[in-house]
Amino acid sequence: MPDIIPSTEQMTSLLGASLYEIWEQLCTLIDEHYDMDHLWGTGGKAWTYEYKYRRGGKTLCALYARENCVGFLVIFGKDERSEFETERDLYAKEVQKVYDKTQTYHDGKWMMFEPTDTSLFGDFIRLLRVKRQPNRT
Repeated sequence: MPDIIPSTEQMTSLLGASLYEIWEQLCTLIDEHYDMDHLWGTGGKAWTYEYKYRRGGKTLCALYARENCVGFLVIFGKDERSEFETERDLYAKEVQKVYDKTQTYHDGKWMMFEPTDTSLFGDFIRLLRVKRQPNRT
């Protein structure tokens, strides 16, 4: 669906300049660590756009955009949850709080973050490492 890919202007208009900058920095950070396929989609009922990082049929994470809001989604299965729980003290309190508040479903724990700055980006990369080792150096 090539018509779903928003332009820089559309994203800036939707998110606002400062959040679009956060979006861009988060994409750059993920791309520095992972060589993944990028898939644009509609964001469902709650979001305007979805931007998934996938490889080999598995989703690493997804970014979401709606008016004045960026979403960063990571889904942990059972093994990933136990690895996180072993190392939870290494994560910022905000990350632990999102983890604790997120309901666990049969297919995993769908953790949605709404970053407004770059302060949790180190933790985001650590969360992604739990899912998959970086394939870029």
